[in-house]
Order: sequence, then structure tokens, then C-alpha cells
Amino acid sequence: MKILIADDHELFREGLRHVLGQLEDNVEIIEAGDFSQAFSAVAEHHDIEIVLMDLNMPGASWDEGLPRLRASLPKDVPMVVLSAADDRRSVLQAVELGAAGYIPKTSSSRVMLSALKLVLSGGVYLPPALIERSAPRGDGLNPAVVEQAMSILTPRQREVLGLLGEGKSNKEIARILELAEGTVKLHVTAILKALNVNNRTRAVVAASQMGLTSTVS
Repeated sequence: MKILIADDHELFREGLRHVLGQLEDNVEIIEAGDFSQAFSAVAEHHDIEIVLMDLNMPGASWDEGLPRLRASLPKDVPMVVLSAADDRRSVLQAVELGAAGYIPKTSSSRVMLSALKLVLSGGVYLPPALIERSAPRGDGLNPAVVEQAMSILTPRQREVLGLLGEGKSNKEIARILELAEGTVKLHVTAILKALNVNNRTRAVVAASQMGLTSTVS
């Protein structure tokens, strides 16, 4: 597995290399110390399977650099933010710009490895504080959109959305609900359309607003 680590702190990259060595055998690490190096790495290495990146690096503002990096990668290659900032607004903005996961740098190596395995399986990881039911909702989806979606979604689709909110992949949802994976994909497509979002990470946020989940572990 080839992983790109983009972070301007060499000490953090070094520590992360040791953690990622526990992910699986034969992990190859590509490093970038700023956005320019990250863009070059993606252009040179077409077999990168996941990108782990800090938000604040030299070379670009993160609200410009993140979507540019996302656009340079195949759609099935997830980008996960590793950041010291874990406020709700930063997390949601990163999700909006294309991140498939968001791991605070204060997380333990165990949590980080579990989160990465979840993302690599097609799931989503967001900080638990983001999806607590008591979290402020002003930074989330438009309440009118949420209310409309609640009236459109079938009971089964609400179940699927709740499991999306727990970060589950389509395969895991299919196993839990005893459905064909193709059926789950159809439900997910319908859910994204009802919520007027274009990725499952935003659907996770919506699930929290609907009170369909409380935590991601």
C-alpha cells in the first residue's frame, strides 16, 4: 500500500510513519512538506491509495489546496485530514471540500489506525464530538433540507443513513441489515439525492442532525 503523508512538521511525519507501519505489511510512505510537494507527489505516483494531510501547510491556503489535491486524485482514493484543529466548523469545511475523514492529531495511535482502516474499507471517520446529538447545528445542513429529507426517506433508508452516520461501509451495512450490497448502494444514492449532498461524508453530518446516530467510534 502506498500512502502520501503531507505535513510540514518532519517530527510528526516521522511519528506517523511508525504508526502506519502497523496498518499492514509492505506500507510505502511518500512524504510532502507543503502543498507544492503534495501536488508533485500525486502527479508522480499514480498508485497512491490514501492521502493523509494537514490543513495548514506552506504553498497554498488549505481551502484552495485541499480541493485542488482532491481534484488531482482518482475518486476512489480517499483524503483524510490530520489536524490540530478539531472545531466543528473546520471539520465541516474540510468535508465540504472533499475530505473523506478527519482525525484530530490528539488522537491515540489506536484510534488513528481504526479510523484509517474504516476509511480504507469505504467508510467515513469524523471526530465523535462532531456527531453528538447535542452538538450545535448551525454549521450543518440547512434545517429545511433535513426536514424535507426526513419526510422523503423510507424507514429502511433511515436505517441505512443511521449506519452511514456510524461510518459504516456499504459492505458492513449490507451485512448488518441483511441486504445485498447493490441494494445498499441504491439506498445510499437515494439518500444523497434527498439530502442534496454529493458524498457520504456529508450524509454522516446529516445523520447527526436527524438524531439518527450519536457517536462514531
